[in-house]
Amino acid sequence: MTKYVNIDPRLDKANDECGVFGIYNSDGLDVVAITHDALYGLQHRGQISAGITVNNNGSFSTVKELGMVSEVFPDKVLRKLANGIIAVGHVRYTSNQSLDRAANQPLVLRYKEGSIAISSNGSITNFPEIRKELERGGAIFQSNSNAELMAYVIATERCSTDNLEDAVLNSMKKLEGAYSTVICAPTRLMAFRDKFGFRPLCIGKLKNSYVFSSESCVFDSIGAEFVRDVKPGEMVVVTNEGIKSYMLDTEPVKTSLCLFEYVYLARPDSVIDGVSVHSARLKAGELLFSEYPIDADMVCGVPDSGIIAAEGYAKASNIPYGMGFMKNKFIGRKVGTGMDKKKRLMQTKLTALKSNVEGKRIIVIDDSIVRGETSKHIVKLLRDAGATEVHMLVSSPPFIFPCYFGIDISDKDNLIANKMTNEEIRREIGADSLGYLSVESVRKIAKDADIDLCDGCFTKNFSAKVPTTFFVDKYANKISKK
Repeated sequence: MTKYVNIDPRLDKANDECGVFGIYNSDGLDVVAITHDALYGLQHRGQISAGITVNNNGSFSTVKELGMVSEVFPDKVLRKLANGIIAVGHVRYTSNQSLDRAANQPLVLRYKEGSIAISSNGSITNFPEIRKELERGGAIFQSNSNAELMAYVIATERCSTDNLEDAVLNSMKKLEGAYSTVICAPTRLMAFRDKFGFRPLCIGKLKNSYVFSSESCVFDSIGAEFVRDVKPGEMVVVTNEGIKSYMLDTEPVKTSLCLFEYVYLARPDSVIDGVSVHSARLKAGELLFSEYPIDADMVCGVPDSGIIAAEGYAKASNIPYGMGFMKNKFIGRKVGTGMDKKKRLMQTKLTALKSNVEGKRIIVIDDSIVRGETSKHIVKLLRDAGATEVHMLVSSPPFIFPCYFGIDISDKDNLIANKMTNEEIRREIGADSLGYLSVESVRKIAKDADIDLCDGCFTKNFSAKVPTTFFVDKYANKISKK
């Protein structure tokens, strides 16, 4: 039986599954240093593990381990990775119930036709069916990761196709759900995105070298130029002959970029499918004011993802924006042990700025409410600091349904909005008022996106097929469509 260990540093939030990066070196660049810097830029997408694989003339070397980028890659470890022509990197987030060291990426697979290293972000929804089929054929799995399953499918397809490109395209037709993936092969770097485009993936250029990343903010940190987003259903391949694009020859589908990328998951300095994340969050705050015009003395945001929406609300309402909280940026992933560890971590991580909130009517804006524990703590912090009123506004609609496409909301029972009315939630968290951004308004924050958006966790309307169950060892419980 799998042993589950709780080391998740982010509490009561809907978290993403991972961040990926890849580089094809055409300029004599230090791909190890560049990939290392890129993973720092993606750290917000995953803090459970980090890894880098480098291809040095067909020889693959990998370093990966549980921990933050700074913990996994001290200088002496980085020096063990020889420079090469291709590198891929990964930062991983996983739910508390599915910690699995063998699932750390990049995953290197050696098979009949050579070797590949794979880094992926997303969730394969037909995971159980494909895994069962592969196991009947003799496959032995070392982990419960999507990446290992994808690698097996690609390796199987490669044994019956003329080249790796065809193998990947055939695999994309079999793999259902969400995946934005980079692959390091002996002579090429490949990047591909599921036909719905649930998770982001973009292309950049550094001198004459090409790079791929989950988010464009990475390009600024490594000095690369943004080229474009990888299209849903597209595979992009870089070799010594240049860059080439391939598209799936399937029926057109309604694309479905995760709307929560704009609300919370992505860094504000990223541009995803044509829309600035920062602008989207400002717009969310402005729309919150149009729906909830509250008379107050100050607007503040919950660090970090609630701050920009709070600025948008303040701008639209002409109520002063102020700092309501101080965040301890140096806190580790653990604060002691025991049953009250989560509570102590929240208390240590965030404190109210008493001199700024005492005697004031405060509007506090957060990006979401999942279980309600954090919201209750935030309201209490402000009241204990002397706020006379605390009005909680949320820059997204209530979560009412699990996500099957890369967000770790895997059980309806964990969602407070499925158990209580808005008024009951307001009383539970202790706020004077509570308001969520409507579904109609949240769709407007990224209405100019190049692809359609998925809001299934708010509406139950998913574009892709929803599974009746997830792999039981992956999420430790079955999920039914009720």
